[in-house]
Amino acid sequence: MAINRLFFFISFILLVGIFPKGGFSAWTWTEGVRWLYLFLISFFAAGIFIKPSLKLSWRMGAIDFPNHRKVHTEPKPRIGGVAVYLAFMFALLRNYQFSKEILGIMAGGTVIFLLGFFDDVKGLQARTRLLWQLTASVIVVFCGLYLSFPLKLPFGKLISYAISILWLVGILNAFNFMDGIDGLASSMAAVCALLFLGISWNSSQHQVAFISASLAGACSGFLLVNWHPSKAFLGDCGSTFIGFILGCLAMYGSWATGNSAVALSTPVLVLGIPIFDIIYTTVSRIKNGNVRNVKQWLEYTGRDHFHHRLMKLGMGVREAVGFIIMLNVCLGLAAWTMRHTVSTIGALFLLFQSIIIFIIVVILMLLGREERQ
Repeated sequence: MAINRLFFFISFILLVGIFPKGGFSAWTWTEGVRWLYLFLISFFAAGIFIKPSLKLSWRMGAIDFPNHRKVHTEPKPRIGGVAVYLAFMFALLRNYQFSKEILGIMAGGTVIFLLGFFDDVKGLQARTRLLWQLTASVIVVFCGLYLSFPLKLPFGKLISYAISILWLVGILNAFNFMDGIDGLASSMAAVCALLFLGISWNSSQHQVAFISASLAGACSGFLLVNWHPSKAFLGDCGSTFIGFILGCLAMYGSWATGNSAVALSTPVLVLGIPIFDIIYTTVSRIKNGNVRNVKQWLEYTGRDHFHHRLMKLGMGVREAVGFIIMLNVCLGLAAWTMRHTVSTIGALFLLFQSIIIFIIVVILMLLGREERQ
């Protein structure tokens, strides 16, 4: 309790002290560390919003009860993502730098958050979730944020729009699928956002860095109650929201100039583990006859994800999360280094290293499956 009181006291001092002109806020501008300000403000804001969001969860009956396919053994609030959403938005509003693309990200993210919130509280059909996920993605694309490809193809812009929408829907569901054990989705989101922050700030893409810092701070703050043994879960409102924002960051950043291969591989490597997990489990479920259409894909719940396989091999929750995060950091650092590698051979070696990491993941997935059988 003393630690909590100290935390909220520091949060109050920080949040009150920044509103007047000057002070810490102005210092971060002059020293070129504005990202630190946004990280801290979203971190402390998340800590402040956690307690009200947990009370709201109990009051509305948004409780995740244990069953045969879940790891936790006692009921826990499942709309902790409210704190992440509010902290993230608070930081962006406080920074007050809005381009058309950022407004699109905020609007689309709000749609995803509200969709997940109603799904956590009331439960929604798969077709309803998919419809609004597509709607949120269309909003972002309509605001000018979409993947562009160097190849000139017939209807190239429409193809770019379609791929961008599929990308966003895929990434947000990938993070939703990864939110199966304490601390995994929130810590992975924090690491991915920090990687995007480092790469974008290093290349003077300040808008991308500001969004990344805000998301990293909010997710790090939520880890105070989400790390094992957790007191609350992100819920769909949190996991899909952070997945959506990360998907937008991947499209918003300019990850390489004059090298389309590096530009494409950078966000794919940073988000490599969630992307691999959703592809692997989808193929596996289709192959085994568990999933036959999009509706079943969205509704299917099973213990066949990467973190489940690692736990089948004998890892605990913290060990599984730590192992996955280390793999994610390795892939992210490879993507970061690839941008600064002049020689083609050096870039190929880094790409080959990343492929080896994915091969290791495949082996572990297969071993986990054999253990389960």
